[in-house]
Amino acid sequence: MITAGIDAGSRAIKVVLLDARQDRVLAAEAVDQGVQQDALATELFDRLLSENGLGRGDVCRIVATGYGRNLVSLADTTITEITCHAAGVRRVKPEARSVIDIGGQDSKVMRLDAAGGVRDFAMNDRCAAGTGRFLEVVAQRLGVRLDELGERAGRSRSPAFISSTCVVFAETEIVGLLASGTSPEDIAAGVLQSFATRVAAMAGRGLEEPIVFTGGVALVPGMAAALTEALGRPVEIAPDPRMTGALGAAILAARHSPSNVRNQ
Repeated sequence: MITAGIDAGSRAIKVVLLDARQDRVLAAEAVDQGVQQDALATELFDRLLSENGLGRGDVCRIVATGYGRNLVSLADTTITEITCHAAGVRRVKPEARSVIDIGGQDSKVMRLDAAGGVRDFAMNDRCAAGTGRFLEVVAQRLGVRLDELGERAGRSRSPAFISSTCVVFAETEIVGLLASGTSPEDIAAGVLQSFATRVAAMAGRGLEEPIVFTGGVALVPGMAAALTEALGRPVEIAPDPRMTGALGAAILAARHSPSNVRNQ
């Protein structure tokens, strides 16, 4: 039984093909998001099928999730990214009790029960300061790639204090710090600390371990360490953290597929 999960995020489209009977991922890949989200999702889906000797008829169910999930015409149904990330984390880290998911446009903190279900969650989708977009803006202002931001922060001797919680004001603050001679390394370190502090405030108290970090921002070097420091608890990065939502969507597709229901 082959199922598919499509995570149409704000920065990338991710597709996972899952052989549910063997509990084996057949393919997992991401492409940059664009204006034609549905066309990009379809192209990636068809390419992964072809590379694995499969056709659309071999896939019994497709679930879409993420920011643009309602635009994916291939999908049989849609499921929120909160539910999908919980299912994906359950697959890669069954003992996880908390999930921090940070993407391009929002950030989420989920508390899981012993069975891996979502007990409750907090979400920031109104301000870019707690999202990947904020880090992209900072990297552009500092003239470095996003994946270099953590490396720069690691060379800091005195992290700058970033007081603004709005991305627009924070950018203005960074311009002022650069003008005053503050090094890019200290600014990068201050930004990661500020970012992590904001996420920790959203999480509140009593975040249970293990805490698993998912989403594209998990790939930014130094971000997991900054969250660990802000939370006072260890944070571990999920394997292939960008694909966790698509993986969860494929798992839920298998769980609710017609053939699976008939066999229950």
